[in-house]
Amino acid sequence: MVRSATALRILIADDHGIVRKGLRTLLERSRGCEVCAEVSNGREAVEKARLLRPDIAILDITMPVLNGVEATRQIRKVSPHTEVLILSMHESDLLLKEGLEAGAKGYLLKEDADRYLLAAVNALRRHARYFSPKISEALAAEPYHADKRNSKTKIRASRLTPREREVVQLLAEGRSNKEVATLLDISAKTVETHRANIMVKLNLHSITELVRYAIRNNLTQS
Repeated sequence: MVRSATALRILIADDHGIVRKGLRTLLERSRGCEVCAEVSNGREAVEKARLLRPDIAILDITMPVLNGVEATRQIRKVSPHTEVLILSMHESDLLLKEGLEAGAKGYLLKEDADRYLLAAVNALRRHARYFSPKISEALAAEPYHADKRNSKTKIRASRLTPREREVVQLLAEGRSNKEVATLLDISAKTVETHRANIMVKLNLHSITELVRYAIRNNLTQS
């Protein structure tokens, strides 16, 4: 398909090939959209954004190596022009808040993608926010109010730095300290320091508890 010089250039990041294919199909229904790259994890998304400077990045929130929230934060640093649309299975106040704080412009539930993806993309084209209808209704009713049952977990989560969140995800995915150090381009000793600080901040005592924490907070997949 021939694209115009003014086509909206879009990066798709999702660890499921079938999802990426579906998103590409939906986007290519519009002559004004061009998928410039597809990637399967958050770190690849950041690198492609740095190289290609897409207009919009569509990011799954639970990707391996680097999750969608942290990828959003880094993409906004390396390519400030790129607007980010988070795609998620989770209707979560915490994830929404973290995504927006990281710099995302929109939050679309995967169940709504077939109906609202193009509307979301068109909103971000204008640098306007876009949320799934359910999310918009929740925001109107009670914006960002925490669920009391999860308040302690949310307070703990907010204590972690972006780097510590990266370390948590990688450790929860079964990476060794050495592998984490290589991926983050830091020393193994620094990883050990981050790991110790994380365990103290979150009051955790084993890697099993760390994995459970990461899953509960959607930093990694179960």
